[in-house]
Amino acid sequence: MSEKYWVPAIERANQVINLIAREPGLHRLIDLSKTLNVNKSSMFSLLNTLETLGWIVKEKGDTYSLGPTLGGYSGAYFRQFNLLEFFYKEAALSINAINETIQLGTLHGTDIVYVAKEESDSRVRLVSEPGMQFPAHATALGKIQLTQFTYEKIQQLYSGKELVRVTPFTVTNLDELWKQIETAKKTGYICEEQEAVLGFYCAAAPIYNKEGRIVNAVSFTMSESSWGVKKEKAIDEIMELAKRLSIHARFGQDAASKIP
Repeated sequence: MSEKYWVPAIERANQVINLIAREPGLHRLIDLSKTLNVNKSSMFSLLNTLETLGWIVKEKGDTYSLGPTLGGYSGAYFRQFNLLEFFYKEAALSINAINETIQLGTLHGTDIVYVAKEESDSRVRLVSEPGMQFPAHATALGKIQLTQFTYEKIQQLYSGKELVRVTPFTVTNLDELWKQIETAKKTGYICEEQEAVLGFYCAAAPIYNKEGRIVNAVSFTMSESSWGVKKEKAIDEIMELAKRLSIHARFGQDAASKIP
């Protein structure tokens, strides 16, 4: 995008919202001002405007969290595809087959945004919740959505950015990440082993819209003991779930319900 048509004020608002989304209830005005290198007077005006519009809310201790307006936009976005309702219905069927937690996510830049989660009856609970963000390169949900890009696009996407080491197993080399992406392009799924959280393993598959573009992904997440027993079955099931959700995204619920 040409700088001629760039609006700096909107960019600053986006930076504020992204930071608050990643760490809700942690940042005060002074923290946001220092982190984003915006003077306190400008930050005050920006926060006041966002708060008045309902994009953010001020919590106890003068920290900020996301507001109800953004929650409404999020719901409206996914209602365009009528995806969430269908996800919960179909994820429940897949959980009956595998009995492990399923998550739905979308790619936002170099982060994955968790959109929905359907829990199994396992006593192990994931800390990720809808609305949270996490580095895409460290997650199966993120990596499988990166398969829509060429190597040149991946280089551009990560230009000037570090592949953060989340755990000792996280991929931190762009060429190694690309090798994983190339393999996933061929297989239609990707696995992640302790790259996001120690002791947890994931398998993810992509969801396509009617234009054939990857718009979301779904994943199974499980403990190491479960992974050793369920890995192959989980891969097959998550691919089938992604297939059902893709057909729904392309043609609607009636078509998806006719999948054999």
